[in-house]
Amino acid sequence: MKKLISRLLPIFIILFARTTVLSANNDNDDIWGKTPKREVRAVWLTTIGGLDWPHSYAQSPVSIDKQKKELITILDKLKALNFNTVLLQTRIRATVIYPSAIEPWDGCMSGFPGKSPGYDPLKFAVEECHKRGMEVHAWIVAIPIGKWNGYGCKSLRKKHPDMLMRNDKEGYIDPGSKQAAPYIADICREVTAGYDIDGIHLDYIRYPENMKVRISPSKARENITKIVTAVSTAVKELKPWIKVSCASIGKYDDLNRYSSRGWNAYSKCYQDVRLWLKTGLIDQLYPMTYFRGNNFYPFVLDWNENSYGKSIIPGLGIYFLSPKEGNWTLNDVERQMYFLRSDGMGYGLFRNKFLLDNTKGILSFTEDLFNRFPALQPAMNGFERHVEMPDSVWVDTNDGCQVLQWKSMNGINDGGMLYNVYASRSYPVDIDNAQNLIAQRLRETYLILKSSKSLYFAVTSMDRYGNESNARQMKLEIEVNTGNGFIENDGYRMLLPDKGKTLDAEYIMLKSIAGTVVTTLPYKGKYADISRIKEGMYVIYSLNHRDVTHRLGYLYLKR
Repeated sequence: MKKLISRLLPIFIILFARTTVLSANNDNDDIWGKTPKREVRAVWLTTIGGLDWPHSYAQSPVSIDKQKKELITILDKLKALNFNTVLLQTRIRATVIYPSAIEPWDGCMSGFPGKSPGYDPLKFAVEECHKRGMEVHAWIVAIPIGKWNGYGCKSLRKKHPDMLMRNDKEGYIDPGSKQAAPYIADICREVTAGYDIDGIHLDYIRYPENMKVRISPSKARENITKIVTAVSTAVKELKPWIKVSCASIGKYDDLNRYSSRGWNAYSKCYQDVRLWLKTGLIDQLYPMTYFRGNNFYPFVLDWNENSYGKSIIPGLGIYFLSPKEGNWTLNDVERQMYFLRSDGMGYGLFRNKFLLDNTKGILSFTEDLFNRFPALQPAMNGFERHVEMPDSVWVDTNDGCQVLQWKSMNGINDGGMLYNVYASRSYPVDIDNAQNLIAQRLRETYLILKSSKSLYFAVTSMDRYGNESNARQMKLEIEVNTGNGFIENDGYRMLLPDKGKTLDAEYIMLKSIAGTVVTTLPYKGKYADISRIKEGMYVIYSLNHRDVTHRLGYLYLKR
């Protein structure tokens, strides 16, 4: 425990410093309306050309460390802004950012296409995102493979020349090829099997917009759907909790009153997205709604009204805030974000640089007003199930730190369960109030606290599908369940009597009223763990190494 605390303490101080500024009554809504407890808050983290990360190459131990620290800085900032999802560009142009048996290294990490940077960036990113309670989705660019004579395209041409097509100077996987669907699915399967990712995010899963497609629209849509089906099947067979998502064209099709202006998912780019949503091939949709006015609002409503219960997370083109791109006003984006929240949608920001550069004040707005409190990702539709809450919760002091601890129902963390922690100045802690969420998606069964004074805590279990248990509530002080002669307890911990100067007992022994020994527990510290003891009346004895016992009192255990 001491080693773990030392390693994780800097991260936990960043994450939970806000517990010291909880409001006095903790039940006031944000002045802009109630902040939802569940909402996808995503950002695209682009690796192609190091646009978002990395900005330096990894070619030595020192430069590897520099590259890692840059990502840590980015993730710390995103965590402080209460983002919960990172879409990390993992496959770029028939090249990848992890050691693959299928495709070569992209040059963005080491500076040399085909060369390893000396570590596994995807593995590192997954671990660092999870330390901060954030999901990480592997962003897979599906169809484009770069310049025809580029490194990735040339490598793929040697292996699968019949699977490719050329359009001017660019190479693409031909969606109509029989090899296309299994090939792209194999890449997604490799990532799914090798990494503890939370999602597979398909990008550019369509025909090139400037290429004349010489087959019928229905056949073109069928070809694209085959790829999505193969990917979804490959992923779900291995890890059904992984979210499969797609960054589709921003408008599904023409609406009755609003034209898509010839640029839409269904008719122009052959993405049968509603079918994917309806049949459960995808769990989330990130339509690239990089528009304003009537090119935005009617079309995001159309997506949400035809979501089939899946999460709709419209992409917002915050790069247009840049004077070099579109010179949008901050109000353009603010209105869109409030609108999406009011209709129960999440949002994704394209892309990370423009957020963290605080372009036109977008970071300040997000931090100070919009994302004042954390949020969990919505639970996955179609995967609902009951989750047991933690068995017991208590605060202890370890190596000078206050540590909130809990137990899972089977006494161990099986690696598949996550935990959320809530805190409030009122009891019981309201876990439906986003303001009370102080830590999310924890994998350990403890949390280092910066301060726990005057706070009550509650802990919930959550599975990888996002299903959350009821809360196990805990008060800071043990309450006495009954009066004279009875040892204080809260149903889960028993306050150990002071040994004084003469008592040399090493254990306490619990006996039933009939005299049957129920259990022995260490006589050490301030409390004894009685969470496994059945409710009832017990007699408590001290016990030393010579088997000498002394009656200490009675335990009335009632939860």
